[in-house]
Amino acid sequence: MKKNTNIFFATPYDADAQGHFGNFGGRYVPENLMPALLELERAYEAVKKDPAFLEELMDLYKNYSGRPTPLYHAKNLSTHLGGAQIYIKNEGMNLTGAHKINHALGQALLAKRMGKKRVIAETGAGQHGLAVATVAAKFGFECIVYMGEVDYERQRPNVFWMEQLGACVVPVTHGTKRLKDAVTAAIQDWITHVSDSYYLLGSALGPHPYPSIVRDFQTIVGLEVREQLKEHTGRELPDVVVACVGGGSNSIGIFNTFLEEESVQLIGVEAGGRGIDTIGEHATRLAHNPQLGVVEGYKSYFLQNADGQIQPTHSISAGLDYAGIGPEHGLLYQKGRVQYVSATDTEVLDAFQLLAKKEGLFPALESAHAVAHAMKLAPTLPKEKVIVVNMSGRGDKDLFILGEVFGGENWQDYLKRKSTPSSSRTEILDLDCQRQMSLRLEIK
Repeated sequence: MKKNTNIFFATPYDADAQGHFGNFGGRYVPENLMPALLELERAYEAVKKDPAFLEELMDLYKNYSGRPTPLYHAKNLSTHLGGAQIYIKNEGMNLTGAHKINHALGQALLAKRMGKKRVIAETGAGQHGLAVATVAAKFGFECIVYMGEVDYERQRPNVFWMEQLGACVVPVTHGTKRLKDAVTAAIQDWITHVSDSYYLLGSALGPHPYPSIVRDFQTIVGLEVREQLKEHTGRELPDVVVACVGGGSNSIGIFNTFLEEESVQLIGVEAGGRGIDTIGEHATRLAHNPQLGVVEGYKSYFLQNADGQIQPTHSISAGLDYAGIGPEHGLLYQKGRVQYVSATDTEVLDAFQLLAKKEGLFPALESAHAVAHAMKLAPTLPKEKVIVVNMSGRGDKDLFILGEVFGGENWQDYLKRKSTPSSSRTEILDLDCQRQMSLRLEIK
């Protein structure tokens, strides 16, 4: 990127000084976490004004992570669908295979500035955990990643890679055993190890200032799109931008630079799962009966029952399988600036296969939600219109989920042959990790 690389800029949708995005956001945490959050806020405000920090981050983006990621004209898919031209912002070309490395690098630099020795993270699909484990290895941090047991099992490739990077991956066995519970476990760890630990949060949610921090470090995605689209088409603005929305990090990153461009339609795609008319079988917070609540340190929309308890969720994609949504998304929904829709598991699998067969691209199942909606939208628009889809990650991590659906008998036979129990280096690392965690808890 040659220009417009300052990721720190204000829009009318920013949080106020107390971290509120209108009625959303804030800092609803135990009193003993307030000093850590205030310390983080001070450190972040300082680095935003430090050109050397931004220069070091941009160097890491370019020479370590591999930015800028491509903006690719999906001509075959566009022709097949008819109507608007689809461009794919391929964040899967980042070092760790997804957009998560963007905020992981930024927060790792911040943790280094703050003198922290240990990073804690939560992860769902494993892409954030992998990014955190990567930056921890680079910067020399001890790394603990909490992962719901359900996600731990269905995203084992990422668990394996995190462990090879030296991270301790802890399966969370309480609650729904998904992302929500991993967040809770990570916060509990942070509360007991505030002095030497940095909680490297993985989405644009949580208590202030995390939603702003993650958004700012992800804004590089939207800035690149503006420059790249101009190179492709001579125009700086697309007609539509589509991104999947779980907590909301990839979507807010690509949306942020277009928020004041009223001609650009912004669409967030939530996980419709097995259908939004079911209970516990989807994860649509805004596309289906949104309800305000305060959970895990912030106020936003959450899937809740009549008693205000968080409902179970389901998505074929672990990264969207979450009951809440970032507070800035709550404001954008309330103001009508972003349209929120959903895609079902079946639509997502169809989109995965079509993009693979037409363009040779394997989207992450999260990203395939955005592709699925673009497939519906493109035929309804004139050919001169431009849709940018943020492909937030690649689908390598989803191999076993996709194999279960598409692999057939040959895939099942392969898994049976490989399922004989055997001792491995990974099992040794797991035991080592458990001993480390037990020791820290005993010391505290």
